[in-house]
Amino acid sequence: MNKTALITGAARRIGKAMAQHLASQGWNIAIHYNRSELEARQFCDELVGAYPNQQFEIFKANLNLPNEVELLIPQVIQKMQVIDLLINNASVFEPAQLGDTTTEFLDRQMNVNFKAPFILMHDFAKSFKSGVIVNFVDTRIVTNQSNFAAYSISKKALWELTKMAALEFGPDIRVNAIAPGLTLPPEEKGEDYLLKLAEKIAMKRPGGLEPILKSLDFILNNDYLTGQLLFCDGGENLGLTK
Repeated sequence: MNKTALITGAARRIGKAMAQHLASQGWNIAIHYNRSELEARQFCDELVGAYPNQQFEIFKANLNLPNEVELLIPQVIQKMQVIDLLINNASVFEPAQLGDTTTEFLDRQMNVNFKAPFILMHDFAKSFKSGVIVNFVDTRIVTNQSNFAAYSISKKALWELTKMAALEFGPDIRVNAIAPGLTLPPEEKGEDYLLKLAEKIAMKRPGGLEPILKSLDFILNNDYLTGQLLFCDGGENLGLTK
């Protein structure tokens, strides 16, 4: 029987790459999206065509609205019965210094990046007695740079939640985190943007998607790993070179 993964933000970018990767390994995929309905439907159709013996479904939820988040796992259960893997991938990444951060701005960052994962982790643990949770944080959590202040705070909180949940939900539910660095350029920028930033990290190059997928495989295949954080950042968390 195929296992099922729920991936938030699975219609595009890193979420889509993970969904494709897991589908190629025989997983059923619950594809969450918010505004990317067309991309989600097209991607779902592609997966159905490529893997006809697996199940693929799309689910809409605005992660900024807790009442919609609370409906997500029950909706997935209704269509797919069980969830073996929850990947909290979707994020909002918006710049603002502390001094420029309004309450509304902070609420949006915290709702999507922290509160939604909290609700989904809570509901997952209540609904299933075993499984794996993977939370996406950010290499920024080891710094105190404030150019993305609310975003960084939300990801720091998610990492603390990861450790707390790993302790409480173990041994049957494992909870780990992945911290990407220079993976994909922002949609409005090209690869040159990442190449310039990479000049100051230890590996001197962007990582692309492959390190993320390898880290996901490592978490899934190592059944003694919980409460851990894998930095997929080419050493960026160590600090910047001169």
